[in-house]
Amino acid sequence: MILIRSIIRPFLLGSIIFFIFSFGNKVKAQDGKALFSQNCASCHAIDKKLTGPALKGVEDRWGGDRKKLHAWIHNSQAYLKTGDSYAVNLFNENNKIPMNAFPSLSDKDIDAILDYVKDWKPATTPAAATAGSGAPVQEGDNTLLFGILTLILAVIAFILLQVNSNLRKLSDSKEGVVSAEPIPFWKNRTYIAFVVIVLFLVGGYYTTKSAIGLGRNKDYQPIQPIYYSHKVHAGVNQINCLYCHGGAQDSKQASIPSLNVCMNCHAAINEYKGEKIYNEEGEEVNGTDQIKKLYEYAGFIPGKPWDPAKAKPIEWVKIHNLPDHVYFNHSQHIKAGKVQCQTCHGEITKMDEVKQFADLSMGWCINCHRTTQVQFKENGFYSIYEKYHEDLKNRKIDSAKGITVETIGGTECQKCHY
Repeated sequence: MILIRSIIRPFLLGSIIFFIFSFGNKVKAQDGKALFSQNCASCHAIDKKLTGPALKGVEDRWGGDRKKLHAWIHNSQAYLKTGDSYAVNLFNENNKIPMNAFPSLSDKDIDAILDYVKDWKPATTPAAATAGSGAPVQEGDNTLLFGILTLILAVIAFILLQVNSNLRKLSDSKEGVVSAEPIPFWKNRTYIAFVVIVLFLVGGYYTTKSAIGLGRNKDYQPIQPIYYSHKVHAGVNQINCLYCHGGAQDSKQASIPSLNVCMNCHAAINEYKGEKIYNEEGEEVNGTDQIKKLYEYAGFIPGKPWDPAKAKPIEWVKIHNLPDHVYFNHSQHIKAGKVQCQTCHGEITKMDEVKQFADLSMGWCINCHRTTQVQFKENGFYSIYEKYHEDLKNRKIDSAKGITVETIGGTECQKCHY
């Protein structure tokens, strides 16, 4: 009996230790991926350009100097003041859109991200490899696999405990020792409590995760009554965002342009002659037919004077929605804050069918306020902050770090909540 116990206990302990170390190594290996997903993925992909450049080969482009990358990622605007030629060119190539600062990331965190990017390889399915498409496939999530392995190890552990209990009973019976009848698994309070705790933790995790995601519509991309391509209008034809969304500069709402704004151009432009455009399903869209739909809403007949009284509004599907208790003012960000539209809406000039680029969560907004510097220079709106102007002038505040939106109260509850 002693021999059996001496075999079973090390086996159980070894199994548990093996699982812990295996899972721990996996978690360590995933640190870079998790940090990349949390901090970088909204603007960067590894193998293609999004709002920011593709990150594959980023170390080589920076001359292999991670110290420069640390400084750039911590605060790109401060690093630009060093005059580094590559950084300045990178800033100019990306339309002078400032990269978000990440002072909360340590050098080790950044190194983990860089290691993940360096070791990343696109996964391809056998069919894709045969077709020679070379298209990268998203890496699989191993969460389910590790959950199954955990369950299997737990079942094995309980089986071994039952075997140990039965062997003890046989041994005691052989030696003439009266032992109590073992309690069945489904009546054992210890086992029942363990199962309840596990179910509570798992259920609580998924419930909390789902609750946090309520109301967040990242990547929401509804079908609109008219196929309107921002890529064609704002990208190819370079129509300024504020021409259609003038309210973004002067009021709380960006506003959807009226038919009158559309007809300013399309009273004369009744045919699409640009590059082919495709919807999300890969089907070609007839641009001229979409202009005809616009005419139906406007009540316009080409070659005849347009009577706006015959127009009926287009029922566009709203994409970006904030909770009723959240206050957001477009003009405060666009005019006073000098924030680019792409910061919140993504690379809109390359989108055909628009989707919600960011999750627009409270954490996302606060992180932006904590890292975004206030544009004091030649900005009359902030002239009231005389103290900060004097502190910057007298170098009481590091001009490289600057003054963030948080410094002037941008994270106070009442600023965004009624």
